[in-house]
Amino acid sequence: MRADRLVSLVLLLRQRGRMTAGELARELEVSTRTVLRDIEALSTASVPVYVDRGRRGGFSLLAGFRTELTGLNHDEALALLTAGSSRGEKVFGLSAPLASAMRKVVDALPEGHRANLDAAARRFLVEPQTDLLSRRLVSEEMADGVMSEVRHAVLTGHKLRFDYAAPGKPPRSHTVDPIGLVTVRDRTYLLAAKSCEDRTYRLSRMLTAEELREPAERPAQVDLDRIWAERSAQFLSENHIPVLVRVAPARRDELLNTARALRAEEPEADGWVRLDVTFEDLRHAVWAVWQVGTDAQVIAPDALREAISERAREIAALYRS
Repeated sequence: MRADRLVSLVLLLRQRGRMTAGELARELEVSTRTVLRDIEALSTASVPVYVDRGRRGGFSLLAGFRTELTGLNHDEALALLTAGSSRGEKVFGLSAPLASAMRKVVDALPEGHRANLDAAARRFLVEPQTDLLSRRLVSEEMADGVMSEVRHAVLTGHKLRFDYAAPGKPPRSHTVDPIGLVTVRDRTYLLAAKSCEDRTYRLSRMLTAEELREPAERPAQVDLDRIWAERSAQFLSENHIPVLVRVAPARRDELLNTARALRAEEPEADGWVRLDVTFEDLRHAVWAVWQVGTDAQVIAPDALREAISERAREIAALYRS
């Protein structure tokens, strides 16, 4: 208990700077006298804690003092920070650094804790390769070296050059200012700027990638949540077909899994759900709604209703004979 409190005390002083004994006592939920004893114990252990006396005084650490896990390198620390997010260690190419970092952390634990941790870890399974319906989860494939080059360019703030194969188009070379990486449903996207215009690229469509020496032109601070929300809204408004459809509740998720985006949803009196969704194009919409069969009814657009009706007539004619 005391060892944990001493570590917390050091981290508080490191992260917040000068703090009074009363402030430390409130944060650590102990008495002021206990804080003073802990400060003395840290000083005895050669931790450079200094006392600033006076009305605005308090305790502080020597400037530049750091507490580190010996041997934890940059990629390993980055892997630990992203491991709590949606399988960040895999989608950002950090599985090997994460495994190495966790070995170092586990090695630093007391023997008894190590055994308990191993037993506890066997009680959790995160994102297995198949779901309850035995459908295998397929992750996107990336060309060798693409992820590491893109990730490094994002972190160092250098320009990035890559060959990109958009659907139905020949590969083209792009040079961009990388802003950040985002992963959604096992798809990883690069948010970037090109000639001062916003661009979004899917990493699985990059054939090659090379970090350049030239610094990227980008803001010092970034809010990826805001940027992603803005680009998602723009994406939904361009080059997609909006569809209004009624669907049985049991098939709702199945239909949404094939849609590009859900724009609105509301229940109907008969228990069905009305969805306002978008698809890539008419062909994509026909295919998606056809999978759900009679458990979905398209309300609009008329072009989609006619296309589905025509397909039904063709199949009926085929099997009538």
